[in-house]
Amino acid sequence: MKWFGISIQSHISVSKALLIGFSFVAGSLGIMSFTADPGNGSKSFSDSLNDKTAFKSLFANNRFDASKPYAGQLNPRAVAFVQEYVRKNGEYLEKMKSWGKPYLDLYDNILTVYGLPREMKYLSVIESSLGANLVSWAGAAGPWQLMPYEARRFGLRVGSVDERTDYYKSTHAAAKLMRELYAEFNDWLLVVAAYNAGAGRVKQAIRKSGSKDFWDLQYHLPEETRNHVKKFIGTHYVFEGSGGWTTMTAAETELKKAAMQTSAEVVLSPEEINNSAVVEINGRYNSLVVTNALLMDLNQFNRWNPGFDKTLAEGKKYSMRILKDKETIFHAKKQQLLMESVKALLEGTAVSK
Repeated sequence: MKWFGISIQSHISVSKALLIGFSFVAGSLGIMSFTADPGNGSKSFSDSLNDKTAFKSLFANNRFDASKPYAGQLNPRAVAFVQEYVRKNGEYLEKMKSWGKPYLDLYDNILTVYGLPREMKYLSVIESSLGANLVSWAGAAGPWQLMPYEARRFGLRVGSVDERTDYYKSTHAAAKLMRELYAEFNDWLLVVAAYNAGAGRVKQAIRKSGSKDFWDLQYHLPEETRNHVKKFIGTHYVFEGSGGWTTMTAAETELKKAAMQTSAEVVLSPEEINNSAVVEINGRYNSLVVTNALLMDLNQFNRWNPGFDKTLAEGKKYSMRILKDKETIFHAKKQQLLMESVKALLEGTAVSK
């Protein structure tokens, strides 16, 4: 809870992956046997998918319209920070979508039990980068960076055996704490702030500012806490806002729909095979950014690479086929193109030939 950075760690070891697999099964069983009344006016998990009211501070005009581009609805006061955050951490977070999936799935199961929106799992991402063994300078530990007194309050052992490092048990404790904070503040960004700085600091900021809107009260919070909330917003964007149709114009949507017709295998002529090269990639590349940079015809690229954007948005690898004489250019610009792709998705801008 008191750790203010995002640690760039190597992905999880095989032994931990096996452990989280076991915890995932246990979490699934727990949902069948464990009952918890969300209480205190908390919304159900299914409601949270469609109703972003409690996340209203994330969006301009304090509302989210699922029919419009996500990026275009970000609160203007968040955009500059989010752009810089994605520039620095976007590639790492995109990779986390793949290696961190067992952990995030476990979180989904447990947060559902408590009636919490699944987006709150991103709090663990910014607290610890999903690492179990991180201990902060203030003594917070585990994937949710729980302080000793909070952990004990919710029934965890702290000492020679520290259950804060147990993904399953610590997530239950963190969910109880988040539910408690939401009952008090009724806004998930304020929950993130209170989780970091304490409920008392947030209540003090509300009194001084006369507002319960994070953007109005933020300067009455410690700088670390302000940035912590903005990291949550940036992480929320990478995971929730960059993978859907809503970030594209109508014309781009039609191109993507055409590219996703993958039922029939792509048949290439001998000349096309001889003049093309296959490059395996992962990360949130955007086909329009790639074709612009390589000066390739978009229709040809889509025919050679059906389902390109959809597959990469799902966190999977893709064997991309491009013109052979463009392969060297792609490798030279690989990181630049990834950052430009993420930025285009973030800004919701159209990229055309």
